Amino acid sequence: MFERDDDTCRRCGTTADEDPAGLCLYPVGGVPLDGDVHESGLVTVCTSCFGSLHVEPISGTVLEPAPLFDLVRKTTEREGVTVSAVAAFASLTTGLPEAVDADASGLPAESEAAAEYRQARREVLLAIDSVDAGLEQLHAVDADALEPTVGDALAGFTGTATKLQSELRGIVALGESIVVGLERCQGCFEPVPGGDRDRCSTCGLETRDIDDWCRPADDTVAFESLYEAINETLQTASGTTEALTDRTTIVAERLHDA
Repeated sequence: MFERDDDTCRRCGTTADEDPAGLCLYPVGGVPLDGDVHESGLVTVCTSCFGSLHVEPISGTVLEPAPLFDLVRKTTEREGVTVSAVAAFASLTTGLPEAVDADASGLPAESEAAAEYRQARREVLLAIDSVDAGLEQLHAVDADALEPTVGDALAGFTGTATKLQSELRGIVALGESIVVGLERCQGCFEPVPGGDRDRCSTCGLETRDIDDWCRPADDTVAFESLYEAINETLQTASGTTEALTDRTTIVAERLHDA
């Protein structure tokens, strides 16, 4: 799997040669961790990023203005990367039904398009987890130790970032629903017959429920409705992203004045 990921951390770009402790595998997307974990649910990260993703913040942490804003800034930057990754993932998944129809073999799991989907999914989930890790540290900051104006600004930032994270997860879930609608596993892209939608026999991932996106008349998947939902949520997330940028500026101003 390291070779698959070019022996490079998919979070920060560190190569195996640059990380003396060696690269690690990080699980994404709720893949079962019992026994052998399927490669579709593992992504390469360096030891530093692995530690950052697994950090357990201590509630009541007191941060000085400089490290506090550095954490806010890094979280904002990672959120920007995540927004771009989610938009790319949405574009990829909305094109899959047409790709399946155009491929005489039905776009098998070993096809280039399927491999591209698996990689995009792994990396968008990693990006979302990266932002979550930063937000967990911010939520652990002792607000009572901050100036009231700074505490209010920080609460506004974390609230907006949390809202954006929820919207981005929703877009990824809709994209995965398209894949399930094609009777494929949303993780490994292996075929999952319509009548066997509980769990993928290849990677063990629980199959996403798409009953709400099936037409009552014939139980076919309403792909157009999924596309519309993705576009609407992308527009909402765009507005939230702008709001987050404003919140970041407010935090900086309040810290400067404190």
